[in-house]
Amino acid sequence: MSKKVLVLPGDGIGPEIVAEAVKVLECLKQEYGLQVELEQGMIGGAAYEAKGRPLPEETLRLAKEADAVLLGAVGGPQYDKLERPLRPERGLLEIRSELNLFANLRPAILYPQLASASSLKPDLVAGLDIMIVRELTGGVYFGQPRGIRSRADGSREGFNTMIYSESEIERIARAAFDIARKRNRRLCSVDKANVLEVSELWREVMERVGKDYPDVELSHMYVDNAAMQLVRAPKQFDVVVTENMFGDILSDCAAMLTGSIGMLPSASLDENAKGMYEPIHGSAPDIAGKGVANPLATILSVEMMLRYGLGEPELAARVQAAVGKVLDQGLRTGDIHTPGMRQVGTAEMGDAVVAALRP
Repeated sequence: MSKKVLVLPGDGIGPEIVAEAVKVLECLKQEYGLQVELEQGMIGGAAYEAKGRPLPEETLRLAKEADAVLLGAVGGPQYDKLERPLRPERGLLEIRSELNLFANLRPAILYPQLASASSLKPDLVAGLDIMIVRELTGGVYFGQPRGIRSRADGSREGFNTMIYSESEIERIARAAFDIARKRNRRLCSVDKANVLEVSELWREVMERVGKDYPDVELSHMYVDNAAMQLVRAPKQFDVVVTENMFGDILSDCAAMLTGSIGMLPSASLDENAKGMYEPIHGSAPDIAGKGVANPLATILSVEMMLRYGLGEPELAARVQAAVGKVLDQGLRTGDIHTPGMRQVGTAEMGDAVVAALRP
């Protein structure tokens, strides 16, 4: 039975990188019989310009009907002065919330071919394979009350609320423990329990849930120390679980261990493993339209979609192998280019992955 995939190119480099990922899906349909129907939708600034809001009702309806969603990127400086509910990023937050995509999986894997592109010494990152599990629909990004208000003396103050319920923490904990159980059975929970009450509860719930997983080693680390350890000794980590804002920051930090943020895919899943798949980088308006963006994170997001959302692990492995083959050929976009390699653009990199995929 054919599966439905909603494609949301978005803003900035989004349309360019998503076009290469769609090439990969079309190749899998033609060469390997992948049964998917692709539909296009709008989100972010593109949706605001066409429909007056960053997440049109039509897009949300298509997303709820789809088996999986492939997203490019949203945002751009031209939208920064819009009222907050109309900004592109609000569309992204809304679709995550409406689809209940509470578990964000962000693998940080270093391809051996890119060891020299990492900002760290090769011996520190060789063999790197970390999974960051980020809670995605709670915390300070969604907490109420929030806003900007005037004080009695006429000055203004901004305020946000970092809040988590016990049930929200438990479900992300169980998702992370389940993933750790399938990997090397080590889970590090990152919080700031020494100063934040919400983190105190987070740690308590992690400890309680951990009793149901005696085969998984649970450890705890404050977020500032975790940021330092990621660049000091990253291979000590197997699976990292943390709340929304901390995960946002730490996963970008982990991205540079792999050579470029342009290499990291992500999957955002609900309780039934239905999800949205997207590169972790932003819309990069400074290079949009130039044909130089790295499409590999988006293509690897397709790999995650095949593995977690469409039940096609063999095809997922083929995509991952094709990316490795292209890197073996010495092809590099500008963000991962090193002396002696051949620099290529977005479309040429996508075409090379498709060629490597063909039987």
